[in-house]
Amino acid sequence: MTTDSSESPRCWHCLDGEAAAALLDTDLNKGLSSPAATSRLEQTGHNVLQEATRRHPLVMLASQFTDFMILVLIAAAVIAGVVGEPQDAIAIVVIVFLNGIIGFVQEYRAERAMAALKQMSSPQARVIRDGQVGLIDARTLVTGDLVELEAGNILPADLRLTELASLKVDESALTGESQPVDKQLAPLHETDLPLGDRFNLAYKGTIVTYGRARGLVVATGMQTELGKIATLLAGESGKTPLQKRLARFGQHLALVVLAICAIIFVAGWLRGEPPLVMLLTAVSLAVAAIPEALPAVVTISLALGAARMVKQNALIRRLPAVETLGSVTFICSDKTGTLTQNRMHVDCVLAAGETRSGLQDMVESPWRELGMAMVLCNDAVAGADGKLSGDPTETALLEAVQAAGFSKSEWQETWPRLAELPFDSERARMSMLHRDGEAVLMLVKGAPEGVLSLCVDQLVTGGTTSIDQAALQDTAEQLATQGLRVLAFALKRLPAVPDAFDAATLETGLTFIGLAGMIDPPRPEAAESVAACKAAGIVPVMITGDHPATARAIASRLGIIEDGGKVLSGSELSRLSLSEFEREVESVRVYARINPEQKIKIVQALQDKGEFVAMTGDGVNDAPALKRADIGVAMGKGGTDVAREAAHMTLLDDNFATIVHAVREGRRIFDNIRKFVKYTMTSNSGEIWTIFLAPFLGLPIPLLPIHILWINLVTDGLPGLALANEHAERDVMQRPPRPPKESIFAHGMWQHILWVGLLMGGVSLLTQAWAIHTGSAHWQSMVFTVLTLSQLGHVLAIRSERESLFGMGVLSNRMLIGALGLTFALQMAVLYVPWLNPIFKTAPLSPGELAACLALSSVVFIGVEIEKLLVRRGWIYAGP
Repeated sequence: MTTDSSESPRCWHCLDGEAAAALLDTDLNKGLSSPAATSRLEQTGHNVLQEATRRHPLVMLASQFTDFMILVLIAAAVIAGVVGEPQDAIAIVVIVFLNGIIGFVQEYRAERAMAALKQMSSPQARVIRDGQVGLIDARTLVTGDLVELEAGNILPADLRLTELASLKVDESALTGESQPVDKQLAPLHETDLPLGDRFNLAYKGTIVTYGRARGLVVATGMQTELGKIATLLAGESGKTPLQKRLARFGQHLALVVLAICAIIFVAGWLRGEPPLVMLLTAVSLAVAAIPEALPAVVTISLALGAARMVKQNALIRRLPAVETLGSVTFICSDKTGTLTQNRMHVDCVLAAGETRSGLQDMVESPWRELGMAMVLCNDAVAGADGKLSGDPTETALLEAVQAAGFSKSEWQETWPRLAELPFDSERARMSMLHRDGEAVLMLVKGAPEGVLSLCVDQLVTGGTTSIDQAALQDTAEQLATQGLRVLAFALKRLPAVPDAFDAATLETGLTFIGLAGMIDPPRPEAAESVAACKAAGIVPVMITGDHPATARAIASRLGIIEDGGKVLSGSELSRLSLSEFEREVESVRVYARINPEQKIKIVQALQDKGEFVAMTGDGVNDAPALKRADIGVAMGKGGTDVAREAAHMTLLDDNFATIVHAVREGRRIFDNIRKFVKYTMTSNSGEIWTIFLAPFLGLPIPLLPIHILWINLVTDGLPGLALANEHAERDVMQRPPRPPKESIFAHGMWQHILWVGLLMGGVSLLTQAWAIHTGSAHWQSMVFTVLTLSQLGHVLAIRSERESLFGMGVLSNRMLIGALGLTFALQMAVLYVPWLNPIFKTAPLSPGELAACLALSSVVFIGVEIEKLLVRRGWIYAGP
């Protein structure tokens, strides 16, 4: 029978594993079959906690028209249609509706992007189905599934434990118990035990802190204990800091705009303009000029930017991380697997006083015997696919011998293994005994200090010679200072199989063969990424549990530390108080022998000094530091669930270079948000100045309500959104990090909005005065066209904050060029398509008038290009 979690008995802790499996119709060894799991998923639904219901698209569309100013505009348009010309009202309502459609599309895209990000970051579970172990999306778990757990996992559902080894679970999120709970398998007899006393159950959302286990899923989704108290889960704020700041700014700006619109209405009325026309004009200007869409645009830019980051192997788990990546000043990275390949490699071998990069020539002694020792005194094996498995050190040795063209299996047939003296930490070595005809060959591998002291001679070409143990020990130590892990190899020939395999007796009188130096090599791209960090004003810091000498060697290869740079060990760090540590934290580039708990001290000290810190981590103990860091970075391949949940970002490839790519992308996204804000606010400023100043200059109202709404529709829509597709500035990684509290209007942006808006309005009013002075009947169409085209020229000019458009390449943002082409075509249609003229109150311009409009509207483009020239020369906007 298939069992729905809602039908499951509440007393799972009273049943033993076999009884629970029988009730759930599952197998304690093989788990569910795939068809059974699929069927149950269809019946019970996904293993998720219910969230706030997503808005229906129709509700989302309707919400675009519930803004107070929009409703006032529609009401005024309807009144105007009743008392005046209905086509005016219809045109205004249609444009308002088109604006609403654009707003709806933006909001819908943002929600879709966020949903896609959330799906990508959903947790996984290790499940046994059809007798096979595999990773699946935890949302597809069903009752009866057999789940495997290990330290660092977050429980994906409620489980009845069936196997365990020293399992401890942190249930503080559910029960408030601060200490991890030791779990057991035996059934309990009281049916109404508190959750914290049901020791054979493990609950969704709790954390495995130690040990391993298997368990049967007994409840999923809202049927879990966590689901029953889902309201205790603290949801994240729906808005990023930038969105909140822009929303507050928009509210303040709205009050200013409304005040200006009121002045325009009163001034026009006093001049004798029809009150209804002035009301429509004032309300239309308010609708166009109030930037209510800015927070939504930020959401789109951040969400779509985060989606792009996934293609670069950086999965953003918290949206504010995208906007704050550009502020990172320190990147504290683990060494193993992030800066290095997490794969040991033989860097050099030494025998008979000669050092080589590999075992290229193994025909003559002692290189032949060194290869034998490396491959035979070794438990690593090659699978059918050629992939090596075993201890990383031993796989590196085997790989080096295979690279020289030799096969372990062939050598094992020639010298079969007889016995083994296993490695132990006291001896610091291991020995293998192999049959060599009637005799026995013993091969020894271990730390140089554990092998050299037992050697009485040294193997050279043609025989043996005396050994200088002190000189060889010095050589081994020199290799170690270069960051290499050094192993020594020796041999001993025995006439027959010994009666007793005793290390103390056998491991004496050895003949030294040679040394092998191994290293976990840096990733090929890591040094370049470190250099990119430094150029961007970001300090890379390496954190490792390795020996200080190894840490320094790797850091030197990568360019993280210069000669004489400071390496701080974990023991030294533990002796420093926080205040003492803060005095030198900004000068430390490498931390060695560091335990995870010390990472939070490093983060805190850097933050106390005003730094903005990104910290990597993968273990359970890394989670507090990841959460405390400004940008916590978890590992996607080798990391634990706990680390990923605590982090802001997950590296899908565990690569340091990916962090640097993410910082670059974060800077690009923030730059493009700045450009959109600059473009929108300057356009709105130009419209306000044009209509506000006209009455004071003795000019009639230059634009009708439908003109204002049309400009808002065609210029704020496609061209503005196409700015989000702009490539990164060339100097994006050659400038210092942005202070996290710096205003988005810094670096001359508010001055730009003010003076370019004035220039835009001045050019429009100059067009109006000139056209009226020359007796042109089309002056309003000319003002309408100049203001529209000025905004298109402006968006071209602000594609870069410093670089000339012609230096960037006019066609380098094809989406923007397409949007501008379409907008220009629509504007020409409004002028030259006869049936649109009465709707938009326009008239066809003569070639001379159109040429004048094109020339006058280019003034804004030229002005902004001159501004950028002055910026490049450092004459303006040099400070924040």
